Order: sequence, then structure tokens, then C-alpha cells
Amino acid sequence: MGSRGSRTYQDNGAKPIEQSTTTRQATSPPPSVASGQASTPRPAPAAQGSWFQRNPLLAGIAGGLAGTWLGHMIFGATESSARTTETGEQVGENGQAAGAGSNGMLLLLMVMGAGALWWYLRSRRTPAPNFTGLRRSSAVSGSLLAESSSVGLGSAAIDDEITSADKAAFQQSLTEIQTAWGAQDLSALRRLVTPEMLEYFSTGLAEQASEGVANHVEDVVLGRAEVRESWSEGATQYATVSLSWTARDYTVSLTKQPGEPGYLIEGSQEQPTETTEVWTFMRFGSGKWLLSAIQQIAD
Repeated sequence: MGSRGSRTYQDNGAKPIEQSTTTRQATSPPPSVASGQASTPRPAPAAQGSWFQRNPLLAGIAGGLAGTWLGHMIFGATESSARTTETGEQVGENGQAAGAGSNGMLLLLMVMGAGALWWYLRSRRTPAPNFTGLRRSSAVSGSLLAESSSVGLGSAAIDDEITSADKAAFQQSLTEIQTAWGAQDLSALRRLVTPEMLEYFSTGLAEQASEGVANHVEDVVLGRAEVRESWSEGATQYATVSLSWTARDYTVSLTKQPGEPGYLIEGSQEQPTETTEVWTFMRFGSGKWLLSAIQQIAD
């Protein structure tokens, strides 16, 4: 029971965890891929019209400018030739001057039209998205952005070094947790285990109270502690440790007095027994180690 982070359901040599709030990751492909069925084809995108169809206003402006220019080229040249023939050289020069002025005005109109077209197209252009500001280093610690960034980078476990101080903390936790369990002290357990493990301990104590029994674990002595694996997932560090200890582990009836028949239900009040289990501890940052999972030794 409990959680070992991303390794909750991995085989670590102990019995697999069967009770956990950790979501089991899917190992099979989606049904459509596994069954070999092709997904529903997407409809082909509709063909877009030409530029003139998508921009009728600009097409009209461009057509008007083109018509003005063609009209000037045809009728302006005819008028200039007629005036030159009828009135002589001087009038012809005036006609040519007038034609030059009309050409300049037409050129100005064309430049203005081209500028208006360029501004219109530029204003409609969608700016390219800018992702330069979205960096993992800019994410505030503890924010959803920081969590999403760490997930995106993957949750691959990295082997971490367990110091002698960590091992001493594991030993201390073993003694305090067993003592709190025997005393049915949920307040003490709350400071030593994760909320998930506290729920399991609370359920176990409730079952004992309902049955009218109590399990006592006293005089805990650690015999051997072996770190099986240690890793980090983001800011959370995990350590799985094989613990062997001796203790007087016995269960008594709450409806009987000591010495009465049926008072001792299981175990021995005098003879210590040896127990070996696989415990996983977790801590956030450099905080306190908390018990997050318990596994039995595989047969």
C-alpha cells in the first residue's frame, strides 16, 4: 500500500503495491491503434478563392486605377494630337505640357493606391506567435507553469545518494511509527507519514476498534537497513529501504483483562519476533522524510 511516485507499479523485488491512490499509467496503445482500425478521415479543406474573390474592395480599386490609366493613354494621346494639328506648334507644346501634368497626377494616384494596398495587407497579417518568453527557467517555483515544465521534461528517475543522516532518519521513523501505531496515536502518525499512508493506518485502527482488539509493537530494535533504490522526480526525492527489526508484536482483546483467558489473541508479550519489510520514504526538497509506502518481501 502507498505510493512510490512514478515507480509505484514497477517491480522492485518486493510484493507489488495493490492499494494506492497513484494512477496506473496506461501501457497499451489507444483502441483505434491497437485494433488496427483506421481513424475517420478528416474532410479535405475547402479550396480558397482567388485574391480578387477574397478582396473585392481592393480588386475594385485596382480595376478603377487600371481603367483610368488606360483611358488616359488612349484619349489623352488623341486629344494632344488633335490640338497639335489644328492650332500649330505652340498649341501642340501646350497639349504636351498638359499631357505631362496628367501623367504626373496619374502617377501620384497610382502611388497612393499602392500605399493604401500595402497598408491594408500589412494590417491584416497575423503576427507570428512568440514563444521566447515561455521558458522553464522563468517559471516561478510552485506554480502550475513550473509543474507543467518539469512534466514536459520527463519524470525519469535519477539515482540519488543517501547519506548516513538519511539512514538515521529512516531508523528513527521506524521506531516512532511502530510506537505510534501501538499507542493508536493518529496525531503522532500524521507527523511521520504521508496523507495516503495516514488513511491506511486510520482504517486499520478503526477496524481494530470495531473488533475490540489492539495490536502492540514494543521495544523495536533495527537489525539491518539496506537502501534498494533512491531517485528524484522534480523536487520530490524518494528512497526505498529494506528494513529488518525485532520487536514484541502481539494483539490483545480490549474486552478482557490481562491474565484472563482470551486476553492474548496473537503473538507474544515476552518473546521478540523478527520482521522484514520494504518501506519507501519521500521528502520535498530538503524537508523531513515521510513514510509513503510499505511492501512485504516477495516469497
